[in-house]
Amino acid sequence: MQMYDKYEFNAELITDNIIAWIREQAGTCNIAIGISGGKDSTITAMLSVLAIGKDKVFGVMMPNGMQKDINDSKKVCKLLGINANIINIGNVCNDLASAIWHSSFEDFCKGSLLSKRMQEIMRVNNTFGDMYDTNTPARVRMTTLYGIAAILGNTRVVNTCNLSEDWVGYSTKFGDSAGDFSPLANLTVAEVLQVGVVCATRLGIYDELKDLIFKTPDDGMSGKSDEEKLGFTYDELDRYIRTGEILNLVHKEKIDRMHAANLHKVTLMPKFESGLEIRI
Repeated sequence: MQMYDKYEFNAELITDNIIAWIREQAGTCNIAIGISGGKDSTITAMLSVLAIGKDKVFGVMMPNGMQKDINDSKKVCKLLGINANIINIGNVCNDLASAIWHSSFEDFCKGSLLSKRMQEIMRVNNTFGDMYDTNTPARVRMTTLYGIAAILGNTRVVNTCNLSEDWVGYSTKFGDSAGDFSPLANLTVAEVLQVGVVCATRLGIYDELKDLIFKTPDDGMSGKSDEEKLGFTYDELDRYIRTGEILNLVHKEKIDRMHAANLHKVTLMPKFESGLEIRI
């Protein structure tokens, strides 16, 4: 299928290759996957079912308090026929924030590196700011997934991130960017959607799932779509990633800046090279 000039994408072939690859990665293990109700987790779940069968895939829904679209997550699990559970992480997130707030941390902040403005925000709003509020639930969810995998035994956690979001840092380090293997990490949003269509068609549930496959992505907190927050569209980003072509130079500069700033999320942790010999 033609996507952009100079670039073609064969969704059927890529889907076949991903399914075979997941089968290799899973081996004899089960798969645990966080089901958010969005396109990436939905499509990753479909790929997992096609690869190793529904009986070996365990879906975990993890709302942080109230989740307005939790029924989308339930719908995915029901249509795929996978074992699933709902674990509300709201109390854990609240308890962690409370524990930090009521430790000596507050006293430390008064004479710390935090700006006076940030200290005032914390004092008035009883929050640690957007970085904490956004990233902490994602890390709690990943901790929960690995906890479930440990309880089930012989279970691997699948990552659901895609290339476009990773490219500009729309993932949380040690949160949704973690996992044991990542089927979609080298596919753009446009490519992921095509794979989703192939998977849903093969499973005979395209009509039931098409609204979720093409669901507008958002963080579920800000009330804005990802594209509204980014300031450019995924189509523009995808085209730039695959062809190097972009008309809006302001957007190009922003994408390049975001990519450079967030490379630490998708690369291995740097290690000091001692030069000392290891003998085993």
